[in-house]
Amino acid sequence: MSTLSVLDRSPTRRGGDAPRALRDTVAFAREIEALGYHRFWVSEHHSVPGVAGSAPTVLAAAVAAATERIRVGTGGVMLPNHRPLVVAEQFGVLESLFPGRVDMGLGRSVGFTGGVRQALGHEKDDADRFGDQVRELLGFLAGDQTAYPGVHAVPAEGLRVPAFLLATGAGARLAAELGLPLVIAPVRGEGPLLEAIAGYRAGFQPSAQSSRPYVVVSTAIAVAETAERARRLLIPEAWSTVYSRTHGVFPPLSPVEEILATPLSERDRERLDRALDGQIAGTPDEVGDRLADLVAKTGADEILVTTSTFDQAERLDSYRGLAEVADHAFRPLDAVVQVAN
Repeated sequence: MSTLSVLDRSPTRRGGDAPRALRDTVAFAREIEALGYHRFWVSEHHSVPGVAGSAPTVLAAAVAAATERIRVGTGGVMLPNHRPLVVAEQFGVLESLFPGRVDMGLGRSVGFTGGVRQALGHEKDDADRFGDQVRELLGFLAGDQTAYPGVHAVPAEGLRVPAFLLATGAGARLAAELGLPLVIAPVRGEGPLLEAIAGYRAGFQPSAQSSRPYVVVSTAIAVAETAERARRLLIPEAWSTVYSRTHGVFPPLSPVEEILATPLSERDRERLDRALDGQIAGTPDEVGDRLADLVAKTGADEILVTTSTFDQAERLDSYRGLAEVADHAFRPLDAVVQVAN
């Protein structure tokens, strides 16, 4: 079936702070490696008080230094915020220090507010240049870019750093055109997800990196002894997401008991239920069935698990349970196709 990997966004937790969240991410990566997961990725968010991961290549370096075998990368570097040359150089440094373990996940998001975009020196429409930026970045890695004669990305030029595109819709078409693996989440529901994946496969052009389409589906998954306990694990992050969409602030993760004791409007409760419905939670058998169904519908080559919660011991137990589900249902990790390393 599929391979399991992990994306950790370094959320802060009630009673903790951003530095603690980053240290927690590095410690969590070591635990995830011990459980046999294939990749560990970190993300990029700017000026989000509840999310500490703002410099993904720096954090990826810390994760790689603290681990031994697991692939390490970004999910992703938001390319419109950066110059392609600098991104190429950063990944060249990572690949040089940790050869054969580095992934370059790229996204097209820009800062969420005008103030953040201004501080980054970019505008909202910079995302429209994503395709050109990706091509320029790949050109620096290959050493065949022509936009800047005589300019070389040292030490990246000539190194093999697998690129992945985090995308939906037009972004999925770009991944197909460039022959790159696609990372996609069911944020708009199952229908648009399947449509984007089908379009990606239909339009895929083999490249030096990938001989065939490679699909990574990203979603939250929680495993526990009962379905109710599993669902509770997903509530803290789901609630912070719902809160951010209605208040413009992503708050630190709170204990589930505190969230459930908070009076919620009917609309907020509906939003919370809707956020949870799009995720996978249950007993090991139930999660195994849901995963099998997801893979059957999407043809996913890999599942990128994004689960976070307030209680980190419970989170680790869930990932341990999911790894056991994978041992019974998924193909061995060493059978991952060459196309995606």
